[in-house]
Amino acid sequence: MRKVFLSVAALALIFTSCENSGNEAEEQGLSSENQEIVISKDQCGTMGVLGEKLEQNPELASRMNAVELHTKEAIKNKLTSRLASDGTIEIPVVFHVIYRTESENISDSQLQSQIDALNEDFNLNNPARNTIPDEFASVESNVGVRFTLEQVIRVYSNKRQWRPDDSMKFTSSGGSDVVNPQEFLNIWVVNNMPYRGGNILGYAQFPGGDWSTDGVVLDHRFTGDTQYSTGRTGTHEVGHWLNLRHIWGDGGCGATDYVDDTPDADGPSRGCPVYPTVSCNSNNMTMNFMDYSDDECLNMFTEGQKERMMAVFTSGGFRETMAQ
Repeated sequence: MRKVFLSVAALALIFTSCENSGNEAEEQGLSSENQEIVISKDQCGTMGVLGEKLEQNPELASRMNAVELHTKEAIKNKLTSRLASDGTIEIPVVFHVIYRTESENISDSQLQSQIDALNEDFNLNNPARNTIPDEFASVESNVGVRFTLEQVIRVYSNKRQWRPDDSMKFTSSGGSDVVNPQEFLNIWVVNNMPYRGGNILGYAQFPGGDWSTDGVVLDHRFTGDTQYSTGRTGTHEVGHWLNLRHIWGDGGCGATDYVDDTPDADGPSRGCPVYPTVSCNSNNMTMNFMDYSDDECLNMFTEGQKERMMAVFTSGGFRETMAQ
């Protein structure tokens, strides 16, 4: 995911905290396009949101544990899912574009560029994959998931920001209700998402969550091909939606992402790290889509990550219906 800042001409306000930034912006009448984008340290809000949901709903933990048990069994027993005629799984995507200004009401072509980026990344067509170091090239994977643009829903809202609390996923709170989540990937596109001292670029819901909130949320400036993005934020968040964890396991050395062929790491990468970057006595896979490197330096999923993602489509898997 690319971490960028607006040009000097566009500087008007810095988000200093989740609470204060939103209040100041609203009081001054500033819209998202004339604010500096200060990225939160946790630029992906997925794990923070998950932690809050687990506190609110203890039953979620048992549902996610069931998904994890199924994932282990599916990988161990090499279960397979029903595939399309060309050997891929096809996932139709419904975009919910929730906007206040015209610049936030992003075009169909920008949404299609996000679909194109997903199809590149999940099918070995990433434009910079020839830069993957030899030691990791042997585990690079063609995931074999094809995404198609099914529908675009556009909803006007006078809200200048959305907290990552799933409120954008309900018409009753000014957002847009989920559409058939057992068949479609729902992606909500919003303006600002202040969280933990800055803006997050997106967040996703893991398999096992409530169907009414199932899907991915993206900042409109990091959706598809823009001056700030090449669409890899979307790839990262869809990875979470397909049950991948951050490559560093959201902890120090020894924390797990439940995948064997991703090296141990002590934390997220930033910018475009020069290979080799070493931590935990191994070279970091900084180019993996589930790290925090900049867009142009994210280039691969691994075979182990593919196995984990494919497990959700197998018989008894949380997303089994999508593979039918």
